[in-house]
Amino acid sequence: MAPIDPHSFTDSTDPLTTHIALSLYLDFPSSTIHASALFTLAHPHTGPFSLDTRSLKIHSVHDTQSHDAIPFSSSPPDPIKGRHLTLSLTNTTSFIILYSTSPSSSALQWLSPPQTFNKTKPFVYTQCQSIHARSVFPCQDTPAARVTYTCNINIPRELSAVMSARHVDRRSPTSIDESAITDMFASLAPHAMWCTEGRVVEEFAMEQPVPTYLFAFAVGELGFREVGPRTRVYAEAGGYVLDDAAKEFAGTEEMIRQGERLFGPYDWERFDLLVLPPSFPYGGMENPRMVFLTPTVIKGDASGAQVVAHELAHSWTGNLITNKTNDHFWLNEGFTTYAERRIVEAVQGEDRAALNIGIGWRGLNEEMERFKDNMEFTKLKTNQEGVDPDEVYSQVPYEKGFQFLWRIERQIGRPAFDEFLKKYINTFKFKSIDTETFLDFLKANVPGIEKDIDLVLWTEGTGIPPDAYEPVSKIYTKIVSLAHEFKLGRMPREDEVADWQGMEWELYLENLPRSVEASQILSLDERYVLSESKDYEVKVAFLQLAVLSKCSNYYREVEKILKTVGRMKYLRPLYTALVQGTGKEEEKIFAKRVYSEARDCYHPIAQGVVESIFAKHL
Repeated sequence: MAPIDPHSFTDSTDPLTTHIALSLYLDFPSSTIHASALFTLAHPHTGPFSLDTRSLKIHSVHDTQSHDAIPFSSSPPDPIKGRHLTLSLTNTTSFIILYSTSPSSSALQWLSPPQTFNKTKPFVYTQCQSIHARSVFPCQDTPAARVTYTCNINIPRELSAVMSARHVDRRSPTSIDESAITDMFASLAPHAMWCTEGRVVEEFAMEQPVPTYLFAFAVGELGFREVGPRTRVYAEAGGYVLDDAAKEFAGTEEMIRQGERLFGPYDWERFDLLVLPPSFPYGGMENPRMVFLTPTVIKGDASGAQVVAHELAHSWTGNLITNKTNDHFWLNEGFTTYAERRIVEAVQGEDRAALNIGIGWRGLNEEMERFKDNMEFTKLKTNQEGVDPDEVYSQVPYEKGFQFLWRIERQIGRPAFDEFLKKYINTFKFKSIDTETFLDFLKANVPGIEKDIDLVLWTEGTGIPPDAYEPVSKIYTKIVSLAHEFKLGRMPREDEVADWQGMEWELYLENLPRSVEASQILSLDERYVLSESKDYEVKVAFLQLAVLSKCSNYYREVEKILKTVGRMKYLRPLYTALVQGTGKEEEKIFAKRVYSEARDCYHPIAQGVVESIFAKHL
C-alpha cells in the first residue's frame, strides 16, 4: 500500500473510479452544497478504500446494490491534503456518499450580489486546480486518475449554470431525481426542498475521462453571445463585459482551426468561454468545453486572445495528455506554452509570438531570483512531497518547459518536431504520464537526441540551462535596448513608441531596473499615463515598479487594484513589493490594512497565497 501522488491519499492498491454521478443542491443563503456522489469502480474491491476530502461533512455511505451502510472513518485534517476518508468495502463496485460542503470550501467562491458586476443576483464558481476538487466532492483527487461524470445541479430558477461538460437539459426538478439519489437523501434535501417552487435542475454529462481538477461549474445570472460555430462567450447578463468579451474573442474559431492544423483534431466538440467576476484568481482555466477567464484579459485590442490561445492549447496538452502528478506539471504547462505560441504565431504573426516569448523569458529569470533559496522549484521535474502546489506555483514549468521543447525543435527542425508532437498527442491522449514516459518516447522517436541535448540537465537540473535561448527579433531587441537606456536617464520618444500596444509596454517595463528614482517614475507616467492603462499587465507592471521605488503617489491606485481584482498574477507581485525587504514599515501597515478590507473579495486560493507572502515577510 502506497500513495500514488504526494498530494493525494489515493492508494496504489485501490481500483480507480471510472464514473461519478453527482447531484448538487446549491443553497446560496448558507454558502453550502447538499449533495450525493455515486461512484463506479473499475472492479469490485474488498478492504480499505481511500478518498480525498477537504471541509466536507460526510453524512452516510451505502452500497448501491445491497443498500447496506458502509463503515467509514475520516482522519484529522492534513494542512495540505485535507482529510483521508477511508471506506471499508466488501466486494463493492458501486457506492453512494451523501455529504455537504462547507462555506470554507477551498474550491468554491460564493459571491453576494454586491460582489458581482450587475449587483442584483448571487454568483458561485469553482476553481479545482490543483488539489481543490476534494472540497466539492469526495474523490481520488489526483491527475493520475481520470473519470467520466454526470451532474445534476439544483439552483434558483432565476439563475443558470454552465459546466465543463455537455449541457443535457434545463428542467423542473422531479421526484425521479430523488429516487436516483435514493431515499437517504431526504434527510438533506427532502422532496419539498428539492422540488420546491422556484428551483430548476441543470443536467450535464462528461463522457470523456478527465482528471478531477478539470471539474468546474459556475452559477449566476448569465448571458451569452455566439462568436463562432463552436464557441459561445458567457458572462453576467446585461453588462458591458459580455459585449466587450465577444469583440475581444471574435477570432477564436481561427485559433481552433490553427490548433487542429498543428496538433490534430479538436476532441471536445465545444470551446465555450466564461468571463467570471474580477475575483477569479487566474488568467484562465482550461476546463474542457468551458474555459474560465478573468475579465482582466479583455483589453479592447484582441490581444487578450493570447490567454484564450493558451487555454485552447490545453485542449491537446493538459486535457488530452495530463501530468500524472504535480511533480510533472511542466508536461501540462510547458507543452501548452509552446503550443500557445505556435497558435499566436500562425494567427497574429512572428513579432507577436517573439514578444510573448520575450515576456516569458523575463518572467523565467525573475523566478530564478524568487526561488534562489529553494532551487528545487526551478527544476522541471520537482519533488513536492509536503509542499502546497499553490504556494510554489510559478512560471518555471511554463517558461522553462517551453524553452526545453523549443530547444528540441531547434535541434531536429520544426517539420520533424511537428510530426513528433502529433505522434506524441495521438499516442498518449486520454492518459496521464510522467517525465520519464515522455523522455523514453522522445528517445525512441528521435534516436540520439540525448547525445545532442542534456535531457537530465534540462529536466532534473536547477536554474536555466546554458542552451536556453533568448528570443531574437527586431521589435524585441529595440524594446530591450530602450529599457537599458532608461537606466541612463533616457526615456523613449513618442515616435519610438507610437505603434506600441500592451505587450510592447509590458516587455519594456519588465526590463527596467527593479528600483529607480521616484522622479523617473513620475516623469514616465506624466508622458505616457501608464498608471491609467486599460491593460492590466501594463498597469500592474508600472505600479509594481512604483512600489519598489517607494513612489507613494501611486499607492491609492495600488489599493484600488488590490480591492477590485483577485487575479494572483497581480496580487503576488504587488503585495510582495509592499512587504519584502527592510525599511518598509509604512508599506507593511498599508498592505495589511488593504488585505483586511479586500480579503472577502478574494477566492480562497488567492487568500492562501497572500497570507503565505505575509507569513514569509511580516
